[in-house]
Amino acid sequence: MNRSAQTPDSAPTTEQRLIRIGTRSSPMALAQVERVRAELTALVPGLQVEVVPVTTSGDRWPGALSALGGKGAFTKEVDQLLVSGEVDLAVHCMKDVPGDRPVPAGTTFACYLERDDVRDALIHPGGLTLDELPGGTRIGTSAVRRIAQLARRYPHLVTVPIRGNVNSRLAKLQAGHADALLVAYSGLERIGETARATQILDVEAMCPPIGAGVLGLQCREDDEPTIELVNRLGSPETWRQITAERMMLHVLQGHCNSPIAGLASSQPDGRLTLRATVFSLDGKTSIEAEETGSASDPVLLGTSVAITLLRQGARELIEASADQV
Repeated sequence: MNRSAQTPDSAPTTEQRLIRIGTRSSPMALAQVERVRAELTALVPGLQVEVVPVTTSGDRWPGALSALGGKGAFTKEVDQLLVSGEVDLAVHCMKDVPGDRPVPAGTTFACYLERDDVRDALIHPGGLTLDELPGGTRIGTSAVRRIAQLARRYPHLVTVPIRGNVNSRLAKLQAGHADALLVAYSGLERIGETARATQILDVEAMCPPIGAGVLGLQCREDDEPTIELVNRLGSPETWRQITAERMMLHVLQGHCNSPIAGLASSQPDGRLTLRATVFSLDGKTSIEAEETGSASDPVLLGTSVAITLLRQGARELIEASADQV
């Protein structure tokens, strides 16, 4: 019997439902989806989950993301699966989701999972820290945010472009393409490689990207059963933080080629603080803003911080950096 012919009494129960999850095909992305699958099946015993991996243009392209336009290189193919109905749910690292344009029409982020570690980690085969590295040491990273901050604090070090998922970057380090790597510590956690980290940088030393450490669960707007289901996994605290961060990014019209760093944090008194910095690529110029506001209006906080940055000249820095990437 097809679905259209089923009577209400014969309709499948929630426990019999099949949820198809779209994701990038990298080992780290698959590990992220496994976390979602485990949380969903723990919530709803008997729920069937099918993982649908896809290799994105960002994964296939070996060069600079700016050559692809940068915007959505790691998300658009997964989004297409969701919009077309081939999957019911897309799992995204929020740091990869463009902030200068809306999510695809007909989709919405139903929730954000509890935030993971937001810090960056240094991987050096000899176990050295950034302060101990000799001049000329090649640090592998393609993130303009990291490049700018390294140039400001460690001008004697050299950055070399290394892209790809964490596993491929570790392989490139082993092959001698760089002397050390800077990666997201949460990425190492997700693939079980935290022992590789020789230094974990606090956010004062390396301010994280917008959306660091957060997985977003994206659904079609009209798929109320799936939205209701996955929303039960969401963290209200993370939702407030990401809403503030991404509103700031949207007002700045920033994306992954923009040297923008920022982090929203929840305060003991319940309020929300958003701190952000816009850099020049050489790290010589930076514009900072930090404000605290009501956790009930993260949109207002993100907008206010962005306006403060724009009044200090953030637009000019962002546009100048785009021309250089």
